[in-house]
Amino acid sequence: MTLDERIEKSVTTIFKAVFPNTTNHYDTLFGGTAMQLMDETAFICATRFSRQQMVTVSSDKIDFKMPIPAGTIAELSGYVTHVGNTSLKVRVDIYIEEMYSSYREKAVSGEFTFVAIDENKKPVTILK
Repeated sequence: MTLDERIEKSVTTIFKAVFPNTTNHYDTLFGGTAMQLMDETAFICATRFSRQQMVTVSSDKIDFKMPIPAGTIAELSGYVTHVGNTSLKVRVDIYIEEMYSSYREKAVSGEFTFVAIDENKKPVTILK
């Protein structure tokens, strides 16, 4: 399988309904909750790409372009943007989707770096 095919097959999309128990006093999704969901999406994407044990080592510039209101659907989309020897980067975008219309807009984006590790938690080569 080519690198492009592996990247395409590892694209990960998760949908979450934004319920009041996940929102702040402004009735929008907590930023920390959004970051947790992004890291989870990125982890699944990285694991699907590598089929190895992966750990998050950093998150890069997470841009909150707009709030994510309660009563909307959050679509998280993760895809591999770079593959190194032992690490890879996954970009995650969160889109707001209104429940009862076709309105959809990007609200948050960020990039996460993962390292492949062995049973001793030592970095290992991703592509063999």
